Amino acid sequence: MRTITVNLGPRSYPIHLGEGILSHAGRLLREVSGEGRAAIITNPTVGELYLPPLQKALIQSGLRVTSIFVPDGEEHKDLNSLETIYDRLVEERFERGSFLIALGGGVIGDLAGFAAATFLRGIPYIQVPTTLLAQVDASVGGKTGVNHRAGKNLIGAFYQPRLVLIDVAVLRTLPRRELVAGMAEVIKYAVIEDSQLFDLLEQKLERLMDLDRDLLVDTIAASCEIKARVVEKDEREEDYRSVLNFGHTIGHALESLTGYKRFLHGEAVAIGMAQAAAISRRLGLCDQEALKRIHRLIARTGLPTGLPADAKPQELVKRIEVDKKSSGGKIKFVCCAGIGRSRFHWLSPQEIESELRHRT
Repeated sequence: MRTITVNLGPRSYPIHLGEGILSHAGRLLREVSGEGRAAIITNPTVGELYLPPLQKALIQSGLRVTSIFVPDGEEHKDLNSLETIYDRLVEERFERGSFLIALGGGVIGDLAGFAAATFLRGIPYIQVPTTLLAQVDASVGGKTGVNHRAGKNLIGAFYQPRLVLIDVAVLRTLPRRELVAGMAEVIKYAVIEDSQLFDLLEQKLERLMDLDRDLLVDTIAASCEIKARVVEKDEREEDYRSVLNFGHTIGHALESLTGYKRFLHGEAVAIGMAQAAAISRRLGLCDQEALKRIHRLIARTGLPTGLPADAKPQELVKRIEVDKKSSGGKIKFVCCAGIGRSRFHWLSPQEIESELRHRT
């Protein structure tokens, strides 16, 4: 087992990473669990696979466990699902010493985290991510929330988990499309912060996609370490943490425009990254070779790069304007300044619309 620490003073927490460590969850969770009463938040798909072994591990460690199911899919990351969680916690008489466990992907992690942040004004929670996207990104950093019909994650809170437990073995049951989508966030880290990781992905992508254990652990660890460093510098996204939004400005708008049903989050982010790299090139911030390498790696992974024909730039920009990245009528746009380097560039909605008309 490998351990990475997110250093945030009194809110610091470990990320435990390895293969087969779900069976040790009881011991690891017991170390941070308060009164010993837990509610596992999951969905039916993940629950069928991993709820029984997790429950067993927790019960064997003396924890009392309640299970709460919410529907699967980004379209269910909403206030209705949040109310389902609240209702069960009230019904089961959960107290401030109780804690929540998010067992699932990014949707479950965001929902459970926001429920923990707001129930009784805050109870502890633990992330047990079961998708690649959640393992490298959504489970780390304390961003929690739900979607609004006008935009993604417009309702939420910064609330750090007590522990992140990443078992790479669960990725072997992950549908191929979900695995591919998760690679978008790995590529994001490589583009914005780590040229060596980008080189590694170019050289060993096929082995990684075949779930080579050691390569998988190293890649997830590298991604978590980058995320931890960024969060440590800027926990509440007051400045530098916005670098993690590379590809997300356009990606979130595309998800919202298509009702969160057409694209997986990673697929929308991949399109957003390809567009952001192209915009960066046209602004003179990166060279043609960097643009080609980014587009080539995204495409090799099996992710889309082009905006769909029916996604009108003016409609995308309307969604971008209500996003959290807007300030003073301009958008804080994350650009590529070369492989492993990034910079912010403030763009007006009109400038973004004009750039999107290039249909890269």
